Amino acid sequence: MTDAQETAAEPDLRTTGGGPPDDGVTADGVPIPLLEPREGIPPVVSTPEGLESVVAAFAAGSGPVAVDAERASGYRYGQRAYLVQLRRQGAGTALVDPVGCPDLSALGDALTGSEWILHAATQDLPCLREIGMLPTRLFDTELAGRLAGFPRVGLGAMVESVLGYALEKGHSAVDWSTRPLPEPWLRYAALDVELLVDLRDALEKELDRQGKLEWARQEFDAIASAPPAPPRKDPWRRTSGMHKVRRRRQMAVVRELWTARDKVAQRRDVSPGKVLGDAAIIEAALALPLTVQALTALPGFGHRMGRRQLEQWQAAVDRALALPEGELPQPGQPVTGPPPPRSWADKDPAAAARLSAARAAVSVLAEQLNLPQENLITPDTVRRLCWEPPAEPGPEAVVSALTALGARPWQVEQVTPLLTRALQATA
Repeated sequence: MTDAQETAAEPDLRTTGGGPPDDGVTADGVPIPLLEPREGIPPVVSTPEGLESVVAAFAAGSGPVAVDAERASGYRYGQRAYLVQLRRQGAGTALVDPVGCPDLSALGDALTGSEWILHAATQDLPCLREIGMLPTRLFDTELAGRLAGFPRVGLGAMVESVLGYALEKGHSAVDWSTRPLPEPWLRYAALDVELLVDLRDALEKELDRQGKLEWARQEFDAIASAPPAPPRKDPWRRTSGMHKVRRRRQMAVVRELWTARDKVAQRRDVSPGKVLGDAAIIEAALALPLTVQALTALPGFGHRMGRRQLEQWQAAVDRALALPEGELPQPGQPVTGPPPPRSWADKDPAAAARLSAARAAVSVLAEQLNLPQENLITPDTVRRLCWEPPAEPGPEAVVSALTALGARPWQVEQVTPLLTRALQATA
């Protein structure tokens, strides 16, 4: 029995912390606002003694564990967690401060073997891994919603459409590194895990009804077992507006300014965009200013900047201008896969025909199965298969190729017939 079912007989006291009834929708179909956690706002745990109590409580709890994390994206450097929320039957809700308790490996160990429920797990798992928490089994309610065919899969939309409650989402983009955390933010954080277990149970039933539960389990297992993402190569190339930069000397300016900005942002622990905007970096790269005065005249380098800051950015520009030709960055990034599809018609018309046929077939099947095309099979997998197809594109060869490209068994089973036909028809 879920927590919501346990409190179904109680009156609905959303403004005073009462538990939700079975059906969150009112008689006229209007979702009920979820305003208070059922046990109230728990205290923030920020001491070793408090963490020890949380570990004991959650180890003694039963059933799956709802987990969420809040970051300070846009405010701080990096993607570290500044608050971790958990809820489990028998343990209630806990709010843990990773600043005061930077090592949560004991909590992670206590939950080993339990199913973790997260919404959009790939967003939170990297910051949870940094503090010692990593699930061995998980249920991703956002991904479950995609596979079940829900048109809107944000947490608020899912809670409303599946459970009939309206979550207040006004604090999702605040600076969670703020201390002390305001009470309205803590209420929001606690409510984010309030109904995750109930949402998981309802989505599991819906996936089972649609015959997609095994598909979801394979996807969840793939997320839980995936290794950490490797560091991006040449991250400066992702500067917004980079498409305007054509010359190698200009690219060198982007690289030097991006690197200098990153060092300052890391030292000050602030978002790089708050140190120097991407637009300013691009303006400097296009203009190639030779003096601080010329730099100051560019958008993003106004007189509000101190002289020392301006000299710092001009020094980065000067380093780029002084580089010998052999040390300038090369245009574009090394291509490790197929070229952009828009160039296929010129480079390999047969591959372009294969890709067109494969995309059309995937689109039709995804619509029939009522799920997004990218969840049925990733576009990159389709491109790689069509660019370098098996010499003899029979079903067995296609199965082998898809498996080597990382497709899950359920995906291979679904798309092998249609991709085989697409490859054979354009052979």
